[in-house]
Amino acid sequence: MSTQNFVDYVKICCRSGNGGAGSVHMLRDRTTAKGGPDGGDGGRGGHIIAKGSRNKWTLLHLKYQRHIIASHGGGGSGNRKQGADGDDVIIEVPLGTIIKDADTEELLFEITEHDQEIIIVKGGRGGLGNDHFKSPTNRSPQYAQPGEDGVEEWKILELKILADVGLVGFPNAGKSTLLSVVSAAKPEIANYPFTTLRPNLGMVSYRNDRSFVMADIPGIIEGAAEGKGLGLRFLRHIERNPVLLFLVPADADDIVGEYRTLLGELEKFNPQLLDKQRILAISKSDILDDELEFEMRAELKKESLDLEPLFFSSVSQKNLTQLKDLIWVAIDDANPDTGLSKGLFAQLPKSIKK
Repeated sequence: MSTQNFVDYVKICCRSGNGGAGSVHMLRDRTTAKGGPDGGDGGRGGHIIAKGSRNKWTLLHLKYQRHIIASHGGGGSGNRKQGADGDDVIIEVPLGTIIKDADTEELLFEITEHDQEIIIVKGGRGGLGNDHFKSPTNRSPQYAQPGEDGVEEWKILELKILADVGLVGFPNAGKSTLLSVVSAAKPEIANYPFTTLRPNLGMVSYRNDRSFVMADIPGIIEGAAEGKGLGLRFLRHIERNPVLLFLVPADADDIVGEYRTLLGELEKFNPQLLDKQRILAISKSDILDDELEFEMRAELKKESLDLEPLFFSSVSQKNLTQLKDLIWVAIDDANPDTGLSKGLFAQLPKSIKK
C-alpha cells in the first residue's frame, strides 16, 4: 500500500434516520363497520454503525466521504402493521480505531476486534400508533406519536496501529532499514531526516513458524510531545504496541542522552508508556570494530541504564537473530497468553533469558 494512501485521521458527519410516525387508523372491513383503533407503530430510523475489519489498514475510504446518512423509518399502517426500520449504515474501520466526539474530543468507543460492531449514532425511535392510546374513556383516539428525529453529530475517527513491537528513535536511527531487512515491508529509505512520514507495518518471521508484527513509527524529536516535528500525530501509534524497541545509532554523539530524551518525550505524552516492555538496541554497529564496541559497552555500563543494550547492524545482519529473540521474549512477557514454549525458551542464549 502506498504511504500516500495511509490515512489515520478523519472527521465525518454522521446523521441517523428519523423514526417513522405511528398510524392513526380505525379497523374497517366487510364485517366491521366501526372497529376500534388498530394503527401500527412507526419503524426505527437507521443507525450509523462502526464495524471492525481485519481487512482494513487505513481510513482512506472515509477521507472523501464526509457525510454518512442513514435512511428514515417507515410509517405505521392499519391492522397494527409496523413501519419498516430504516437501513443501517455500517462503516468498516481498521482494528485499533478510536471514535471521539468532535466537539469535546471525548473518547467514546474503541474497536479492537474483527466484526466488532458499535452503534455510534442511534436512529430515532418510531412513534406509537393510536392502538396504544385506547382506554375505557377514549375508545377511538384520533392521534398517534410522531417518530423521533434522528441525530446529526460530527465524529473523529483515529487509527492507532496495532502491532507487537513499535520502533522508537530519532530520525535516521535506522528504523526503516531494520524493518525492510527483517520483513517484506518496503518503506522509503534515504539519508535524510523524516524520510518516513507515515507508519509502516511488517510481518517478521521467527523460529518454529512464529511471527510478530513490527511498526516503523516516524522519527521523534525533542519536543514531540508538545507537537514539534511530526509530534502528536504519530506518538499515539506507540500506545498500541506492547513492546517498544528503542533504536539509537552507534554514531550518535550521546547514546545515553538520546535514549533518555526519547523516554522523556514518551513520558510527557503518556506516562503509562513507560510501563511497557522496552528494548534498547544500538543500530549501525557495523561501523564499529571489536575494540571500539567493547569500550562503548563499558561506558554504557557506567551509566546505570535500566536496560542492557544490544549492538546490531541491519546492513551486515549482525546480531539480528539475537534481536528477534529479545523481541519475542519481551512480547511473551507483555502478553503471557501468546505462550513461549519451554523448548524454544531453552534454546535462547543465557543473556537473553535473564
